[in-house]
Amino acid sequence: MNIPHALTQLTPFHPRLISSLKGYTSARFLKDAEAGLTVGIVALPLAMAFAIASGLKPEAGLWTAIIGGFLVSALGGSLVQIGGPAGAFSLR
Repeated sequence: MNIPHALTQLTPFHPRLISSLKGYTSARFLKDAEAGLTVGIVALPLAMAFAIASGLKPEAGLWTAIIGGFLVSALGGSLVQIGGPAGAFSLR
């Protein structure tokens, strides 16, 4: 089987969550919780607004923001990455 050269250069995927938990302190947790609360205050109403603008119930936006934000945070490749709802524009 002939494997293209670009595929042989790929490195295995390792989420940053695993490596960032080493040396994680309670002081860092408090800072992360504060940042998460700040983002949540903005992101959750925005997610509800996107759901309403799409013709769905606000609960759909909440679930999407919570699950999507968790997946971005758990599987993301940056130690300072924040995931949440975003939209350049909404058309109805």
